[in-house]
Amino acid sequence: MEIKKLEPEVIEKAANMLKAVAHPVRIAIVQYLEDGEKRTVTEIHKKLGIEQSTASHHLVILKDRGVLSSKREGKNTWYFLRHPNLRDILNSIGDCCKE
Repeated sequence: MEIKKLEPEVIEKAANMLKAVAHPVRIAIVQYLEDGEKRTVTEIHKKLGIEQSTASHHLVILKDRGVLSSKREGKNTWYFLRHPNLRDILNSIGDCCKE
C-alpha cells in the first residue's frame, strides 16, 4: 500500500498529533476512549490509576494537538476521540512492536 502524498502543513500537523500520542499515559487514554464513549477526567484517572492532575495534564496536550475533543456540560467536561482512525494507527504501531 502506498503512503498518500501530504502537503507540508498536513505533515506538520500529523507530526504534532503523533508526538502528542507518543507517551504511555496518553496512549492509555486514547485506548480507553477508542470505543467512542465520552468520559470525564474523573473516569479517566480512576480507570488508569493515575492522579487526576496527571490525567488533566495529558488531556490538555491531547486536546491541544487535535487528538481529542471535549464538550462541557454543567460542571463536567467530557472527552472523546476527535479522529477515530487514530485507533487504527495505534493498532498498526502495536503490531510493529510485536515483531
